[in-house]
Amino acid sequence: MAIARYPSIVLDCPDAATLAAFYGTLLDWKVTDSDDWFEVRAEYGQCICFQTVENYRAPIWPGQDVPQQMHLDVVVDDLDVAEAEVLKIGATKHEHQPGTTFRVFLDPAGHPFCLCLS
Repeated sequence: MAIARYPSIVLDCPDAATLAAFYGTLLDWKVTDSDDWFEVRAEYGQCICFQTVENYRAPIWPGQDVPQQMHLDVVVDDLDVAEAEVLKIGATKHEHQPGTTFRVFLDPAGHPFCLCLS
């Protein structure tokens, strides 16, 4: 029997509202807020949280001068279609693309995330 359920991923960022709006749009999940804490939540309960922190330093990927610490992979049906959509909502395509079945982007706070075919 599990001790807990629905683990949350929490991302530090310079502007929690902006990052929650980005991921809420990306995943089509509901955005909720409380001061500097924002969440995007799926109907089935999975949640990603965002907290505003002072002196935030965006990760520098693929180097480790400022490590990424974590990143999100999301599955898409078509890389080209998904790329166009994430660019519209504020993502940046990273110049370093190490694979062919996924693409690396940076969210509005600089966190790497990947669009993956599987």
